[in-house]
Amino acid sequence: MQEIEEGMFLWEPSETWKQQSNMVKYLDWLHKNKELVFNRYKDLWQWSVTEIETFWESLWQYFNISYSAPYVKVLTERKMPGALWFAGARLNYAEHIFRHQPDEKVAVIAKSEVRPQLQKLTWKELYEQTAVFAAALKNYGVKPGDRVVGFLPNIPETIIAFLACASIGAVWSCCSPDFGSAAVVDRFKQIEPKLLISADGYRYRGKDYQRIPSVQEIQKAIPSIENTIILPYIAKSPDIHELKNTVIWDTLLERQKNKNVIRFEQVAFDHPLWILYSSGTTGLPKAIVQGHGGILLEHLKQCHLQMNITKKDRFFWYTSTGWMMWNFLVSGLLTGGSIVLYDGHPGYPENDFMWTFAEETGITFFGTSAAYLHSCMNTGMRPKDACQLNKLKSIGSTGAPLSPEAFAWVYRHVKEDIWLSSLSGGTDICSAFVGGSPLLAVHAGEIQCRHLGASVKVFDESGKEIIDAVGELVVTEPMPSMPLYFWNDQNNKRYKSSYFETYSDVWRHGDLIKIKTNGSLSIYGRSDSTINRGGIRIGTSELYRAAANITGIEDCLAVDLTDRNNKGMLLLFVVLHHGVPFTKTLEEEIKQCIRENCSPRHQPDRIFQISEVPQTLNGKKLEVPVKKLLMGVPLEKAVNDGSMKNPKCLDFFIELKNQLSI
Repeated sequence: MQEIEEGMFLWEPSETWKQQSNMVKYLDWLHKNKELVFNRYKDLWQWSVTEIETFWESLWQYFNISYSAPYVKVLTERKMPGALWFAGARLNYAEHIFRHQPDEKVAVIAKSEVRPQLQKLTWKELYEQTAVFAAALKNYGVKPGDRVVGFLPNIPETIIAFLACASIGAVWSCCSPDFGSAAVVDRFKQIEPKLLISADGYRYRGKDYQRIPSVQEIQKAIPSIENTIILPYIAKSPDIHELKNTVIWDTLLERQKNKNVIRFEQVAFDHPLWILYSSGTTGLPKAIVQGHGGILLEHLKQCHLQMNITKKDRFFWYTSTGWMMWNFLVSGLLTGGSIVLYDGHPGYPENDFMWTFAEETGITFFGTSAAYLHSCMNTGMRPKDACQLNKLKSIGSTGAPLSPEAFAWVYRHVKEDIWLSSLSGGTDICSAFVGGSPLLAVHAGEIQCRHLGASVKVFDESGKEIIDAVGELVVTEPMPSMPLYFWNDQNNKRYKSSYFETYSDVWRHGDLIKIKTNGSLSIYGRSDSTINRGGIRIGTSELYRAAANITGIEDCLAVDLTDRNNKGMLLLFVVLHHGVPFTKTLEEEIKQCIRENCSPRHQPDRIFQISEVPQTLNGKKLEVPVKKLLMGVPLEKAVNDGSMKNPKCLDFFIELKNQLSI
């Protein structure tokens, strides 16, 4: 098999593809309406981050934003934090979801382990059910600005509840039902919700998990919750007699069944739309507030221009409601296309289930995590041999860097003629700073470009911009979907310390990145878990890529305990496939592979076998909290175990700290 090198050419769009893309339509519009001509995507991007007021105003005009009051000025005070966008404008995000959509066209396609038969909601059905739920919320006294929270799986009812909430100007927030009650309380208690909507449980890998006891705990812990709505999901008649002020979903809607018109509340551009949360690996999760107008413009840009989704597409992302990609997926409805939902384990009942699901539903844009694609590659999966993926045009990957080998696996074993884009951004903006463009070629291990309006640069440790070298990902100009604020964050103290503590007036995102002279990028992991050995810095993803080449390794975690005086050690923790023994021979093979593929400086000092890698509820590796544990930080200060998928596995690292005597 050909060796895969970063930057190896894999695919380029045809002229027909480019000319039919939404990006070219936007370029044509700029030429016709603004007398602006850009021959390269790189030039368009440069204009978008230089003339930022003109760029964002062009999107307002190009997408024909509906409003009840016009804006006075595009941008008041061009600074971070503190930028005020489109002051004076009044609009509604949910109104843009429903405008101009044909009644009988399918809007939502859904399937789950609980509901194995495909569900389809037309635009008319989605509108009418949203109208009924909006009326129910108003009947409960929910007003603009009130918080409504969901403890719900990725199913159509969750979308209906969110859109109803947005339509009346209430503020939405959601946790996936696989969150423990303590993690839910950590999030929701901060924002003092008025109403809770919860499923009675969920099913994962064939096993049912009850959530009524958790709802009871949440009600007791959050006194601001006045009423609760229970959605029967795993049971037809869930027992709610011990819950206070609680009604069943269908009973509630029956009372409002004749309310089939939505009156969209007109709110300010910066009126809160939803509250998302940081992973909360240390301390309480940050409650990140984003607005109707900022999310609307950003997601129109992303879905239409960067991801090239049209009204003919079926857009899917494998996600839970606890990850920002769920919010992003819902915004796929802004294109007039259909969105596809799945609730359940991606490899149940068969390992290749998600690919057969893509075939069954006619998905055209398949979004997933880098971890899932790496898993498919490592298990030797070959979807193109088992599935007819004729309608599949694009694959999106996010959540972690995608290795060059995984890029190549997609083209070899999924589909040769496909646009694969790796994206990176975050909950912080509920979007991506960098990712794909339908006009550019795909190269192994590389992100195609910086997204329009995202002034992404690379700074070295002194704050100087660098090219073709690894440094900090920074953003030097404001964007409309940046957080309005963190909830209950006095004087923006946590907000400023999260992004603006390192470089004054410049957003430091916390990723280690390299921008190449041609405009493509590579991300090497979180910069606060950077491995610095003898002054040579690399990202943990480079070690993971090297280790992935070794037969028998399922997953791994790297932690560098080296201080500025080069004292300490580099530790590697490996998870092995079932039945593979951890031997001295395997240990030496790992070290040699890292010596050859990374550098001798980055060879691990010690390697340990572990049963599983510590992860957040959204599947991200906990490199920094593990590092803190090994450096003697108490568990309660190093990590919030309520934010973890597998907190018991931390016991190994606590015990190891006592053995290492660091």
